[in-house]
Amino acid sequence: MRYSGTGVLACAAALLCSVSAFVTSPALAQPPAGGYYEEEISASNPLRTEQAKELDAYILQQKADVSRLNSVFRPDYSSPAAYTASTRKLRQAFCQSMGYPPPGQPDKEAPSFVKIGEDSIGVYYRAKISVLPAVHAEGIYIVPKAAKGRVPLIISMHGGGGSPEVALFHGGGNYHDMVRGAVKRGYAVFAPQHLFSAQGYPGDIRNRIDSRMRLVGTSLTAVEILKITRSLDVLLKRPEVDPRRVGMVGLSYGGYYALVTVAVEPRIKVSVSSCYFGVQEGRYGRDELSVPSDFQFPDRFTLFKDSEAVALICPRALQIQAGTKDDYDHREPGVLLAPASAEYYKKLGVPQNFEHLVIEGGHDFFDEPAWKFIAAHL
Repeated sequence: MRYSGTGVLACAAALLCSVSAFVTSPALAQPPAGGYYEEEISASNPLRTEQAKELDAYILQQKADVSRLNSVFRPDYSSPAAYTASTRKLRQAFCQSMGYPPPGQPDKEAPSFVKIGEDSIGVYYRAKISVLPAVHAEGIYIVPKAAKGRVPLIISMHGGGGSPEVALFHGGGNYHDMVRGAVKRGYAVFAPQHLFSAQGYPGDIRNRIDSRMRLVGTSLTAVEILKITRSLDVLLKRPEVDPRRVGMVGLSYGGYYALVTVAVEPRIKVSVSSCYFGVQEGRYGRDELSVPSDFQFPDRFTLFKDSEAVALICPRALQIQAGTKDDYDHREPGVLLAPASAEYYKKLGVPQNFEHLVIEGGHDFFDEPAWKFIAAHL
């Protein structure tokens, strides 16, 4: 290859220009006094500020980007079956996000149903069912005395800090008839126990267990969903239960589980979620880090807002309840989300399968509309 003199000079000039780009001032080109170059420690403060601005803007951009959701969820409204098939990728991503199902199989032990009492409406048992190695679902199981043949089964999920006993006995407090209401209507009921406190353990045992669960590839939400789904494997084989008719109800934290469990468990045909819908979206909009840690999953607010949980339940029946006197987060964010959720049902031609109700009251389970809705769809 031959080079002209002009070409060589041009290359040399370009090289000098390139080198000069690294020299910001004549002073920097001189050897520093004392043998080392020094500057103020604060010199990079503007750079760190710029990093924070860039990353904050990136997060905001990701929150607003719907392209990833569109890549895993393209609803097909041509038929209910086609729609359900079109949710498969989103459901898989949802399960993967929270580590569901947790690794491991139930122990080979018989489920236990120990009779603890009875009254005019039912017979009460304390149930214990293996769901993972040395891990059990526990709760109260009630068989209605009015049962004739096989009857529907209702999963009745208590809220944060609660228990089946709190929701069931001595009037049930703000749960009202969330458990016994089902028995009175001739339904069998399983009221499982989830972990919120434990004698001899720290007050934040729930968050501690959840954090440790994540270090082994799952989450407490995933395990507690599994406690319900693997209990169904046992309960739906009982002679008094009709396995084709399963519903779920829940208040507050129980309302959360009445969404996420139903989103991944197709055997549950109807659900009533009370005083939960949209609460995390409201908190996140105001303060992203205010969301309790056990609700925090990858893509929770990009792919899996409560409106997308509803997309995974549709076309199965869902009623959302909120109280007029409940706090803002437990009511108003759900009002904003509900129209998008209702749209899934409308486009499938089953608008009657979705209800969003704001009812006069507080942080309560509202019996009458709940049982009317369940009776209509179960």
